[in-house]
This record gives sequence, C-alpha cells and structure tokens, in this order.
Amino acid sequence: MNNLIKLLSVVFILFFWNSCNNDIEFQINDTPLLFSKDTVYLDTIFTNIGSSTYNLKVYNNSNKNILIPEIKLSNGNDSFFRLNVDGIYNQNDDEGKRFENIELLANDSLYIFIETTININEISSDQNSFLYEDKIEFLNLNGAQDVNLISLVKDAIFIYPGRYENEEQYIYETLEIDFDGDGINEQTEIRGRYLDENELIFTNEKPYVVYGYAAVGNGQELIIEKGSRIHFHDNSGLIIASGGSIKANGEFSQNQGLENEIIFEGDRLEPFFENIPGQWGTIWLLDGSIDNEFSFCTIKNASVGIYTTGGANYDSFKLDLYNVQIYNSSNFGILSLSSSIEAENLVINKSGQSSFAGTYGGRYKLNHCTISNFWNSGIRQFPSILFSNFFIDSDNNEYVNELFDVDVSNSIIYGNQNIEFLVENLSDVDLDFKLINTLIKFDDVNNFFENDPKYDFSNDQYYENLFDNLLPGFINPVQNDLRIDQNSEVIGLGSLEYAIQTPYDILNINRTANSDLGAYQHVIIED
Repeated sequence: MNNLIKLLSVVFILFFWNSCNNDIEFQINDTPLLFSKDTVYLDTIFTNIGSSTYNLKVYNNSNKNILIPEIKLSNGNDSFFRLNVDGIYNQNDDEGKRFENIELLANDSLYIFIETTININEISSDQNSFLYEDKIEFLNLNGAQDVNLISLVKDAIFIYPGRYENEEQYIYETLEIDFDGDGINEQTEIRGRYLDENELIFTNEKPYVVYGYAAVGNGQELIIEKGSRIHFHDNSGLIIASGGSIKANGEFSQNQGLENEIIFEGDRLEPFFENIPGQWGTIWLLDGSIDNEFSFCTIKNASVGIYTTGGANYDSFKLDLYNVQIYNSSNFGILSLSSSIEAENLVINKSGQSSFAGTYGGRYKLNHCTISNFWNSGIRQFPSILFSNFFIDSDNNEYVNELFDVDVSNSIIYGNQNIEFLVENLSDVDLDFKLINTLIKFDDVNNFFENDPKYDFSNDQYYENLFDNLLPGFINPVQNDLRIDQNSEVIGLGSLEYAIQTPYDILNINRTANSDLGAYQHVIIED
C-alpha cells in the first residue's frame, strides 16, 4: 500500500509538472525497459578496496519520451554498491542509492555506472571470501524491473605504513635505510615500514595486500609459505635490507590453480589488470642482504621484478632462483647491480627494457633458463639479456668492476628484436663469460658488431656449441606461454652434463633422457 501511495503521489506531481512544460513532454513509463545485461558482475575485489567502474545501458525502445519514476538499490542506504545514473550521483542526499524522475527520450538510452567498496567484516565474520549481491530496481506504472549486481569480495591481511594528520594533511611513515653499509640508517622518502617480528611469516590462509614498502630489517628473515598470494598497491613492494633475507619457497602445483605456487602481483583483481605492466614497484634486495631464495614463484606486472644490488663474490650467491617466472615488467624483469645470482628453470618475458640485466659486473650462473622479451607495449632500447662490467653515475663518472663472471648453459635467449644478447665493457679488464649449449638471437643486419671479438661466436673462450638464430617454437610468447612445441629447433640440443644439474623442467618433466634447451621440455600441440 505504501508503494502504491508513493507511486500515485509521483503521478500527481508529474502530471502537474508536464502541464507546465510546453517544450518536451514526458510520460511515466508504462512499458518495459531493455537492458544491456540482466546481471552485472563486478569482478573480485579485496575488502575495503574500491572496485573499477562497471556500466549498464538502459534502453527506451518506445516512441514516447518517458520518465522513470524511481531507480534504486534494493538494499537502500545499506547497500555497498554505488550508482551514477546518466551523470547524476548524489540526488536528494541519497549518495548513489536512489534516484527519482529520470528522463529518457524516445528511442534513446542512458548509462548507469556502478562501483562498490565492501567491508567483508560487515557481511561475514567467519569467511575469507563472500559473494555479495544486490539489485537495481526500475519502477514503472505496471510494477518494477530489476538488474542483478554481484561481486566477490575477499578478505586479506593488509600491511601499510603508519600515518598521522598534520594541518588537515596525512603524513605517512617513511623508511630509514643503510644504503652505504656504514651501519647508519639514512632517512628516505620511501613510504613504508619495517615488518614486526610477528609479521615475518606470510601464510597461505589469506592473501596479503601491501601498501608502500614492507621492509625486512637486519637479522630478520621473511618466510613466505607455499601457496601464498602477495599483492602490492601502486608504488609498493618489498625491501630486504642489509643483514636481512627472504625465503619464498613454493612447491610444484598439480593443477592450473597453482595451489602451491607463490604469486607476487598487483592488488587489482579485475581481468583487465591481469597482464598490465608496472602496477607496483619491485622486490628490492639491498646490498648486504643475504641468502635470498625464490622457488616456484611467479612475479608479474611490476616495474622491476627483482632489483638486487651488491653481493658479488666467489663464495656464495646472494640470490638463488629455481622455477621462477617473471612477466610484464615495465622496466626490467631482473636488474642486478654488481650482484650474484644462480638461476635454474628461470623464465622471463615481456619487459620494457631488458628481461635480465647484470650490470656493473657481478657473478651469474644460469642453467636451463628461458630469457625472452616479446614486449609489445612500446619501443624498448635494450636486448633480452644484457651484461656489463661498468656503471656510470648521474655525473658521468665511470666505475669498472673487475669481478665479471657469467656462465649460461642449456638456455634460450630470444625475443622480437634482431639482437637479444649484449655484453658491454669499459677498460681492458678481461671479461670472464661463457655461453654453452645455448640459443641466442643475434642478427647483426648492419654489421655493427662484426669487429667486436665478444661476438665472434667461433671463439671458444666465450662460446661452446652455440646455436644462433634457430627458431625456439614458443607456443604463444605474447601471452607469456614460453613452452616449446614439437616443431621447435632446440629439441634435444641440451647437454646431459648440465641437464643432470637441473633434472626436471619447470613443469616437473624429467629432461635427462633427451634434454631440450630452455626451461621447458617440448610439448605436443595438436592442430
């Protein structure tokens, strides 16, 4: 009865209004509206993080100018959804929940934009994810029509810096870091904080969402358990300070859900953001950090996947990578400055600069790796893999590192440019590098490097059984599928000597019987 009284009141008001309007006459809608969809699915979001904006198109296919008496959310002011109807957000102080007297011309349409921010604790206190539903109701003379709204909200553990208010502005906590190794922390403008002792184990019970940089201090070890999901907001990441370490050790997953793998990515869960580069900062291993390990991990959509500085020596490797994939980095997949890395079954693809850059010397040992770069979001200036023995600072001062030790075996270095492998040096320091049983893409069409002895591929000081410009047969490199098919020209080219050092490929397939190059054994793709 109350709805009927409300509708009659609206009819009376509209009748009076129309009688005074001599320009365009609108009639209260008495025919069904049409909609672009009957259900609007807002993709998965984290609790208390706003969604993207989704839209619904509403059509008036009649020959009458109509007035929609009311558009509202079924849950009213308690709804977690917000609407913008044809450019109107706040009508009658309803803040996106209810709208009255919406005009729609004959054979015309309007847009409704939908957003949500959901606090899962106000829905359920005992579930890590929850399907939240509501409806948009459209009132007309013959009743109402509705369109469903559905969103999946996930609970998470949030890590963020402290803040305080000063003169109506928020001031955020920033990190103090010992960059030069003198034992004294310098104040920075990097927003973030050091993890507390009770935060040094990331579990797989809930995803983690990091705002700013979460730092691991001297004497601390961050352990990330298998199956963990680590999400970073814009300009966020991890910093492992001098004396600290990170152990991110997942395990092989039996299904496509990657239940045991550790994944580092941005905090936008909508499909549109799935492969967008540069959504967050980096995992930064500072000079003096030690015993850093990543296994069965995927790092995607960062500015720099892993940035490591210092730690170049012959005693141990600062960073160990095993079965790690790095994709869609807006700058570098791995950027190393005078550091040391040992990698097996490492796959890198689609980086705005180099996929792997070992600069200012260092020590690098790569076995059965696939270092490729099929960047397609702009022009890049650097090859897939780049090594150098020098560093030039902002004042053009040149520094040369005498430690330069590179070993690459049973690997693939490839991409969508002519030259995907470079070694650069300053001074007369001998370069100690060797590529063995490895495919490189090096098509020097302009003969720019023809007199450079570093690219004399018959020189056994640097190269042994090198394969240049063969076709690796990647299944879909633009989609980061670097598996090789049955037509690959690198099948069986691996050396058993190096295959037995990494006996299983990244998909847990034994490669010791007949080793292919790269991180993957070939698969059969049927037409």
